[in-house]
Amino acid sequence: MGILITDTTLRDAHQSLIATRMRTRDMLPIAAELDKVGFFSLEVWGGATFDTCIRFLNEDPWERLRSLREKVKHTRLQMLLRGQNLVGYRHYADDVLREFIRLSVKNGVDVFRIFDALNDLRNMELAIEVVKEHGAHVQGTICYTTSPVHTTEKFAEMAVELEGLGCDSICIKDMAGLISPAAATDLVKAIKGKVKIPLNLHSHCSSGMAPLSYHAAALAGVDVVDTAFSAFGWGTSQPPTESVVAAFKDTPYDTGLDLELLYEIGEYFATLSGKYRMLFTAETTRPSVNVLLHQIPGGMLSNLVSQLREQNALDKFSKVLEEVPRVRADFGFPPLVTPTSQIVGIQAVLNVLSGGRYKQVTQEVKRFSWGTMDGHPVR
Repeated sequence: MGILITDTTLRDAHQSLIATRMRTRDMLPIAAELDKVGFFSLEVWGGATFDTCIRFLNEDPWERLRSLREKVKHTRLQMLLRGQNLVGYRHYADDVLREFIRLSVKNGVDVFRIFDALNDLRNMELAIEVVKEHGAHVQGTICYTTSPVHTTEKFAEMAVELEGLGCDSICIKDMAGLISPAAATDLVKAIKGKVKIPLNLHSHCSSGMAPLSYHAAALAGVDVVDTAFSAFGWGTSQPPTESVVAAFKDTPYDTGLDLELLYEIGEYFATLSGKYRMLFTAETTRPSVNVLLHQIPGGMLSNLVSQLREQNALDKFSKVLEEVPRVRADFGFPPLVTPTSQIVGIQAVLNVLSGGRYKQVTQEVKRFSWGTMDGHPVR
């Protein structure tokens, strides 16, 4: 059996490249064509889409989900869920979590990719349990990062624990594009040697290594990889769907997907990208091995550029990138993914713009240091 593909164009791709600004009305005309391809799933919701719909696009995120569900009748719709944080930036009460997941399933979500920014299973357990109760697919997620305290063995142990909690599949979430081909080989083999459920690799082209790492992961036995159509691929987004499918064609890893259909869909997104041209920046569209040092994930990098530009401080971008790993080390090397990426990133910005390290300290940093999120103890 060949490699399966999860396409992220309608969620993580535009989150990573254009700060999640793609509008629902630009997604709906191509949704039925995407449904014909035969993807494992379409990632269309969750992550920053909920926040951005309300804050910037004057859209109803639930209406987006329902509209896509009407068009996509055969392919699983997938969302990214931040465990106890749901789609927000703090821990929510259990009853809120239960109702949010119930409504997400009711409105069309089939696959829940559930993660916790600290890889703390306590913050994922209830979400996994509730999704299972509603009969949806649970994809337990390992946030991949590199540091003196993160090892292949610990990631593999986490995979075993996720399988034990009842997850239907596991995702290695390499949100900053850090995983090298050698590391992908080792980690995929380590996890596949310990668990029986399917394994997905999610990466970004931020460092330029992701296509090579996908190939290495395929050779090592990975089951699913995440891609995005080329007009919204590369850079801080995922490897391009068309190229990955073409690369695996006529090999034991052949996806079986129709390249001609992918080309036609790709042309739609190529035309659409022109509409959003002003939101694409050099910082998000070109790979940089500097990401191996600052480890900022794709979705945050596009927002960081946007925020600095609004403050007329884009000239301080390189200094902020230098400060991020220093702040991360001060905090004990947390994986940088929402909300820890925002907590570390905003503090790094303040350290640079305020003229002194920790001259200003955010409330979120204080709560993180106390082991709480918005006053609620971390579970």
